[in-house]
Amino acid sequence: MTKKQKQMVVRIVIAFILLAAIMIGEHTGLTDRIQPHILLAVICLVPYLIIGYDILFKAARNIRNGQVFDENFLMMVATFGAFGVGDYSEAVAVMLFYQVGELFQGYAVGKSRQSISDMMDICPEYANIEEDGVLTQVDPDDVEVGTIIVIKPGERVPLDGVVVEGESMIDTAALTGESVPRRAGVGDDIISGCVNGSGTLKVRTTKEFDDSTVARILELVENASSKKARVENFITRFAKYYTPVVTIGAVILAIIPPIVLSLTGAGSLGALFGTWVYRACTFLVISCPCALVISVPLGFFGGIGAASKKGVLVKGSNYLEAVAELDTIVFDKTGTLTKGEFKVNEVTPVRMEEQDLLELAALAEGYSTHPIAASIREAYGKPLAMERVEHTEEISGHGIHTFIDGREVYVGNAKLMNSLKLSFTESKSAGTVVYVACEGSFAGTIVISDTVKEGAREALAAMKRVGVKKTVMLTGDRKEAAEAVAKELGIDEVHYELLPADKVSQVERLIDELPEKGKLGFVGDGINDAPVLTRADVGIAMGSMGSDAAIEAADVVLMDDDVRKIASIVAIARKTLRIVRQNIVFALAVKAVVLVLGATGHANMWAAVFADVGVSVLAILNSMRALNTAE
Repeated sequence: MTKKQKQMVVRIVIAFILLAAIMIGEHTGLTDRIQPHILLAVICLVPYLIIGYDILFKAARNIRNGQVFDENFLMMVATFGAFGVGDYSEAVAVMLFYQVGELFQGYAVGKSRQSISDMMDICPEYANIEEDGVLTQVDPDDVEVGTIIVIKPGERVPLDGVVVEGESMIDTAALTGESVPRRAGVGDDIISGCVNGSGTLKVRTTKEFDDSTVARILELVENASSKKARVENFITRFAKYYTPVVTIGAVILAIIPPIVLSLTGAGSLGALFGTWVYRACTFLVISCPCALVISVPLGFFGGIGAASKKGVLVKGSNYLEAVAELDTIVFDKTGTLTKGEFKVNEVTPVRMEEQDLLELAALAEGYSTHPIAASIREAYGKPLAMERVEHTEEISGHGIHTFIDGREVYVGNAKLMNSLKLSFTESKSAGTVVYVACEGSFAGTIVISDTVKEGAREALAAMKRVGVKKTVMLTGDRKEAAEAVAKELGIDEVHYELLPADKVSQVERLIDELPEKGKLGFVGDGINDAPVLTRADVGIAMGSMGSDAAIEAADVVLMDDDVRKIASIVAIARKTLRIVRQNIVFALAVKAVVLVLGATGHANMWAAVFADVGVSVLAILNSMRALNTAE
């Protein structure tokens, strides 16, 4: 409990004791002896100001700033009205129980935020740099790229880097939601925000702090609350118009009925006026929009927190709302559904030896960073004399054109061979097929296979269980390889041999085919996926191995690349939206009923307190269920 909350508890206790004494006096007749009558109002004003001075101050400040209509204004007017018609103790009681509700709400909201803050408490305070054999603690912001830092057992990794000395188990739970530690040794990448286990590590930094994983995560979390869901924006607009309307309604309720009734002879104007002012005050207390204004954003905040516990960052409640409405999920193949660990498993040379074919392909791919090129070089297994290679150019979507030892060499897909009008034998093997041509004739085929990610099939099945209607795979790979993966995973629809622009076109076509209110999500990890991630209703990127461009373009980031978590996030998003809708329906229904009862004189101030404070507390407790990750 904060210092401010403790002070509020003291104020509530003092006001409650004074109010209890006044109410005992009223029931025993002691207060009837207080003359003049205004003296009782002054006595009641003491506990009223003790418990409500901050509400009056906020209302006055907001009126001065032109923000008249809020819950502080409503409470001030309602309790002033109660004082005006002589219901002094009731005015104090309304303010007292309103503050009790506010205290409870503040505690609930604080607890919800704290649970997320504790979980996301990943910001490192310092980095150790060794100077002359002595460790010096410096601000991570001051560490340059390439610096060797020392991470002792139990310390948080301050910056992204590569291990150059030592071995340890790394706890990544705060980032990935994965409870099992990962081993890190020499040559392994290590990301900031994780906690070092039992071994001391020396790490060469690869990024500045502002570009590090932990800084990006903290920025995403901080900015998440600024991107509001449609229902949040609706509630904000609703409260903006709702409060002035009910205030005007209360004024009408206080003035028109007594005038009309007095004209019909139902009673004196003075007596009727007192009754209807009381009803108008009750009407104002009931109409406070606290339950909606607090519980709806808190529900989305809880959903984002639940996703974070699973190692998934959602960049805003608008994206969480969109995830809840996902109808179709589109996947990139390589690195998303497959490991991206390519291995050469078939070499078919024509008029040359197998090793010579591998050598030509490896030299041609010598400068490429593509995983397929790396697999060919690995299969060749010898140092490459790149001085033998000249005039290399990449033919987008087709392959590579180069000269090796003066010989013209083409390495690429079937499209490349067809564009050269070469006679070649097309391979039907499942996998990525690389064709090699040398000196104007077909030289052979190299088949490279990728392996499906562990749990990918279960992930797709789980998505269907949580309500995703269609799964689609897009890939630049050839038909046989794409269809083999799609069949193994149970993908509904597959499109192959696509360029990056083709993927965008396919996503736009699929969006056009969506049912009303349906959303499309795209899951990818590569830099060439950034345009598609941006175009989709929900872009989901792989955060661990994914490119920075993909993570920046995405709306949701899977910190450990586990596609199985997508189904969990869909379930969390739908649960969050259910909770938010429950709160809206419950709050509006209760308020509508009690407003009618209050206007007709069948509900007093105590019912009004329940309709305001009680409903708010119940709605907030319901919102906190969104923090629970159990589906």
